[in-house]
Amino acid sequence: MFLYEEFEEILKIIKRKAPLIHHITNYVTANDSANAVLALGGSPVMADDEKEVEEMVSLAAALVLNIGTLNQQKLKSFLLAGKKANALGIPVILDPVGLGATKFRRDFIGEILTEVRPTVIRGNMSEIANLYGNSARTKGVDSSLSSEDGGDDIASALAQKYNCTVAITGKVDVISNGELTYHIESGHEHLSKITGTGCMSSSIIALCCASGKPPILGALLGLSIMGISGEMAKDRMNRKEEQGLGSFKVRLFNGFSEFTLRDYQERGKINEIQYM
Repeated sequence: MFLYEEFEEILKIIKRKAPLIHHITNYVTANDSANAVLALGGSPVMADDEKEVEEMVSLAAALVLNIGTLNQQKLKSFLLAGKKANALGIPVILDPVGLGATKFRRDFIGEILTEVRPTVIRGNMSEIANLYGNSARTKGVDSSLSSEDGGDDIASALAQKYNCTVAITGKVDVISNGELTYHIESGHEHLSKITGTGCMSSSIIALCCASGKPPILGALLGLSIMGISGEMAKDRMNRKEEQGLGSFKVRLFNGFSEFTLRDYQERGKINEIQYM
């Protein structure tokens, strides 16, 4: 009941305030991330030039830093925006896309984490394992590991190290703030077959964290919205005898725009993990 009441308040704040979510993100999924935020009642903006990022983040309620498509010029923008957000108390959601694929990405994230305090770090298991120090292989930006491969311990340890919430997405999502660890079992395998669901998850988490509620609640609600919307999208396809991924993506966005707490009541699968 505690989570339901907190989630209800977060959704009410989003609908009432339409918080601005500033993205410095990748060009592959920028449109999808923007539309996901918009569908849920927020207001997205994509601005990455170093001449305006500090001013833009000053207007925002949360900041997404996504390293999907990197270049050296972006590093300064990441640092300027991240430090400004920290100074203003604005949540920073860090998405280390493809971490482990190249040395450039590892060095890039290392520099960011030296200068910027993330509020939430969201990635797949390979990305988070590499952040932890395990040399997990990635196939491009895709994970070679499951969140069940030690995800609880890694998420908790990283959350304590960086004093933040860590969210590992996969068949089972793992979310930890270093004290509490949860599993989310909502979702459908089609979510892993279209580009951008991880990036969209980070944007939705940012939107939920913009409510001012504790970051772990933002991560839990954000990933529940993604998973439940994926389930509903596939159910609606089955009723229409559609199977294509294009139809799934359209219905996924319908799920975002129509999401209510009743959907969480009917489909939410959040379990707190108790350590012995």
